[in-house]
Amino acid sequence: MLRLGVNIDHVATVRNARGGAYPDPVRAAKLAEAAGADGITAHLREDRRHIMDADIDALMEALTVPLNFEMAATDEMQQIALRHKPHAVCIVPEKREEKTTEGGLEVAREENRLAHYIAPLRDAGCRVSIFIAADRPQIEAAHRIGAQVIELHTGAYCDFHAEGKFAERDAELARLTKMASFAHGLGLEVHAGHGLTYDTVQPVASLPEIKELNIGHFLMGEALFVGMDASIKEMRRLMDLARADQQSA
Repeated sequence: MLRLGVNIDHVATVRNARGGAYPDPVRAAKLAEAAGADGITAHLREDRRHIMDADIDALMEALTVPLNFEMAATDEMQQIALRHKPHAVCIVPEKREEKTTEGGLEVAREENRLAHYIAPLRDAGCRVSIFIAADRPQIEAAHRIGAQVIELHTGAYCDFHAEGKFAERDAELARLTKMASFAHGLGLEVHAGHGLTYDTVQPVASLPEIKELNIGHFLMGEALFVGMDASIKEMRRLMDLARADQQSA
């Protein structure tokens, strides 16, 4: 079954907008777990704009599903990951001025540094994932440095759809399709995420090489209107339907 990882970062964004303890991202994670999430994703940014260190402590204690710990490739984040030893560590690019992650990690130009960076994480038992564009040189570099997983950035595909640029959207989907197959052929586990909605998830969910989708902002926004249980269950339904149609084709 295609797995669904639910990112709870923006529950923390709402909390931090006012300060205090509410809404609690750990409570959101437990609700997501109860609604059928296979894992929880949390990005501890260097500027702590949403998830805080105490949230990671509490998530590690409270969750019964795996935690996917997103982080930049800094010494500080490596030490936090080594202290907690989450199920998975996803290395992402990070710029302080960006509103959200704008693209995939540049692996090919930093191959030597990243290979040494992820080695202790793998030795500690964390599954190391690299968040990258659907680009062959980046996938090859991720494979060479010893990553076990790649997460393909679906943001451009989703943006083209939202902007009504359907030819560009379809070209980006074709690139995701080709590169998911290529990465799978190298022995990498393939995940995907960023910007996925009810309208865009099924073509990605139908790709047989993809084992997990990580979705957050849309689900948290939709939960404002229908509740978290309904929001997540509808995404799960669409994912499962797409995968079932692909398998029966």
